[in-house]
Amino acid sequence: MNVSTVWAAVATLHPGGIDHRIRAALDAGATTAQAHETLVVVSGLGVHTLTEGSRRLATILRQRGDLNEPLDAERTALRERLPGLDPYWAEFEREVPGFLDALLRMSPEAYEAFFAYCALPWRTRQARAVVKELISMASDATPARRYVPRLRLHLANAVRLGAGRKAVLHALDIAAAAPPHPGVPAHRH
Repeated sequence: MNVSTVWAAVATLHPGGIDHRIRAALDAGATTAQAHETLVVVSGLGVHTLTEGSRRLATILRQRGDLNEPLDAERTALRERLPGLDPYWAEFEREVPGFLDALLRMSPEAYEAFFAYCALPWRTRQARAVVKELISMASDATPARRYVPRLRLHLANAVRLGAGRKAVLHALDIAAAAPPHPGVPAHRH
């Protein structure tokens, strides 16, 4: 499967490029479910607004003396149930420190929704995990995005899942070629 879905990423969102790459993926043998799953992967990367914004809000609130209380029973149970001991979330915490705690403290509802949405393409398993990591890495590496914390996380995961140098460089070449966001015109009725 081609990692060209970066054209659908929020920082690129290029309608003509999306259409071209969807057709190319289907013509190359991708199933509808695989093509859609890659779009779900890329759409979940828009969560970086939430990631950075929540971490920064929590830092400011702590500096002001807020958000320092121990977690209540509901939040503690959510933390134990959702990320649990999954090593992915330990790596995530190293790259994006404080985000999960901040989100959990400020909005248990958003915390649950974050895990549900971001986990969706990992549950459906239409595309191989290494492909999803390369797509995520490429999306984070586009010129308009350059979200290094998650890029490093997805790169490490892709390598751990067996991506070789050639696959990583190909994904980065695709990212580098992503166009700037052209805007999406309104639909005419």
